Amino acid sequence: MNSTNSRLRFVGVIFIIIGLAIIFQIVRVQNSPQAKEMISFLEKNYNQEIRVIKPERGNIYDRWGNLLAGNTEVYEVGIAPPQVINSDTIAQDLSSILGLDFTQIKKIARSYVEEGNQQYMVVADFVSADKVHLLENKLAEYEKAAKPKKGAAPSLNGVHWVAHLRRSYPENALAANILGFYNFYDRVDGRGILGLEEQYNNLLAGTATRVVLPMNPTAIQEIPSVPPGSSLILTIDRGIQAAVERIAQKAQEDNGAESVTILVMDPETGEMLAMATTPAFNPNEYQKYGEVFPQGSHYNRAISQLYEPGSVFKVLTMAAALDSGAVTPETTFVDTGAIEVGGLWIYNWDRGAWGPQDMTGCMQHSLNVCLAWTATEMGPTTFYTYIQNFGLGKYTGIDLAGEQVYPLSLPGDQNWYPINLGTNAFGQGVAATPVQMITAIAAVANDGRMMAPHIVKAYIQDGHQYDISPRLIRQVIKPETARAMTEMLANSLENEASVALVEGYRVSGKTGTAEIPGPRGYESSVTNASFVGWGPSDDPKFIVYIWLEKPTSSPWGSVVAAPVFSEVVSELTVLMKLPPDSIRQQMAQP
Repeated sequence: MNSTNSRLRFVGVIFIIIGLAIIFQIVRVQNSPQAKEMISFLEKNYNQEIRVIKPERGNIYDRWGNLLAGNTEVYEVGIAPPQVINSDTIAQDLSSILGLDFTQIKKIARSYVEEGNQQYMVVADFVSADKVHLLENKLAEYEKAAKPKKGAAPSLNGVHWVAHLRRSYPENALAANILGFYNFYDRVDGRGILGLEEQYNNLLAGTATRVVLPMNPTAIQEIPSVPPGSSLILTIDRGIQAAVERIAQKAQEDNGAESVTILVMDPETGEMLAMATTPAFNPNEYQKYGEVFPQGSHYNRAISQLYEPGSVFKVLTMAAALDSGAVTPETTFVDTGAIEVGGLWIYNWDRGAWGPQDMTGCMQHSLNVCLAWTATEMGPTTFYTYIQNFGLGKYTGIDLAGEQVYPLSLPGDQNWYPINLGTNAFGQGVAATPVQMITAIAAVANDGRMMAPHIVKAYIQDGHQYDISPRLIRQVIKPETARAMTEMLANSLENEASVALVEGYRVSGKTGTAEIPGPRGYESSVTNASFVGWGPSDDPKFIVYIWLEKPTSSPWGSVVAAPVFSEVVSELTVLMKLPPDSIRQQMAQP
C-alpha cells in the first residue's frame, strides 16, 4: 500500500513539473525576440496587428447616481490607399473638417498609386462624433451627386472611421481631486492616475483580451465582446460637493490664500460627503496637469499635504484630559500667561494672562498655556496613548491613492524632547493631513467611536451591487466624554458670539491658527488657519473641516475660517434637508 501511494505521489509530481514547464515555455515563447519578430512580420506583410481589446471602463457615480466619470464614443479615422478613388477630395475634406495637413493627407491617399502601399494608415484619433457626422454627410452627398463626364467624381472611398471609447468627465473639474484621471490618449497602456482612478484601476478596467486583427477595419469580421469593468458608487453627494467647491474657491479669492481645503463627513459612518481642494483641475484636459500642479505641489491636499494643524488639535488634547480623569469641565486653571515645560517656556497666542478659567474657558479663548498644563497633568504616557488612538501618525486607510502620513514623535525617540509634550498639546510640532484630523475629531462627534473614512459606498460588478459597510476603527473615548466635549465646544462658540454660528442650529467647533515652520524656525508672518465643527450638537449629522493655507487677509482662523464654516453649514442644512433644531425637537416629541 505504501509503495502504491509513493508511486502515485511520484506520478503527481511529474505531472506538476510537466505543467509548470509548459506554462514556462508559453510565457517564454510569447515574450521571446522571435515572437516579437513574428508580430512585426504579420503587421508588415499581412497588414495585421496584435490588438488589446479593452473592456469598457466602469463608470463612477455619486451617491444619488449622478455620473461623475464615464466614457464617450470617439472615432479613429484612417485611409486604405488601395481603395482611394479621388485623393483630392479626401485631402480637401479631411483637412477642412479634421484640421489635417492637406499635402500630407494627399500623399497618403496617393501612396498606393505612387508607391504600391497597401497598408491601412491611421491619420486621426479621438475624433468627435460631430466631426464624423460631417464626414458622413459628405459621403452621402457624393453618393447622390451626378457623376461627371470627365475626371474622377468626388469620393471619400478609402476613408474609414471606427468608433471606440474615451474616458470622459461630464462635470469637468467637479470632484476632480477625488476622481483622479485616466490617460485615455494611451490606448495600449492607459491606466488610472491619482484618486479613485488609480486606487480602483484594476476594478474599473476589467480584464483585457489580446487578439490578432486586420489593421484595415473593413476587413474585420468580428471583434470579441469583453465584459465591462466594474462601476463605483461614491459616498460623495454631488450637490454638497459642488457647493463646497464653490465656497472654497470664493474663500481662496477673498482671503488671498494659497489654497483652501474643505471636508464634509458623516461622523456616524465615516462617509465623505464632500472633499474640496483648490486649485481646480479639469481631468478632461489631463495633459495640462503640469501647468496646474507644478512639480512638488499636491493634487489633493486633503489626503497628501501634511501641515501643523494648530489649535484645532486642542479638541483631541482636551478630550484625552477629560477621558483620563486628569480634569473635568469644571476644573479651574489660573492662567498666568506662561508655563514651563521641559525647561522651556510656553506662552499664549496673544502673550496675555487670562486669570482663572474653567476648561470651557480654556477652549473658548484657545489658551496654549492651559492646554500644555492639561498635557502635563496627564503625563506623556497617557497623553501620547490617546493621541495614537486618535490615529495621529498613522494612515487612515481612506480609499484614495496618494495618502501621506508623518510619524508621531514619542518619548524615547531621538527627535522627541520634554518640551514636545507642551507644544504638541496645542498642535505645534505635530503634522497631519486634513483627512487625518477630521477622522480623529469625528470620534468626538460620534460618541467616541472613530470610523474609517471612505469614498466608495458600493461597486457594481456583473450586474450586481455590492455595498461597503461602515467600519469602526476603535472606541477612542467614552460616550459621556464625547458628549461633554461637544457641549463645551458649543458653549464656547456661543459665549464668544462666534461668526461660525448658524441661525436655527446649535453647532460645536474650534478654531485653529498655526505658525508655519521654516528653515530658521516658525515664521510669524504666515499661518495656517483652520476650523473644525459639527452639528446639530445634540445629534451630529455632519462634521466639517476647513483649512486655509497662508491667508493674507488675516492670519487668524477665527476671522478667515470660522465664517467659511458658517457658510458651508448653511448650505448643508438645506441640501441634507435638516430642519432647524426647534422644529426637529418638536417632531421628536411623542
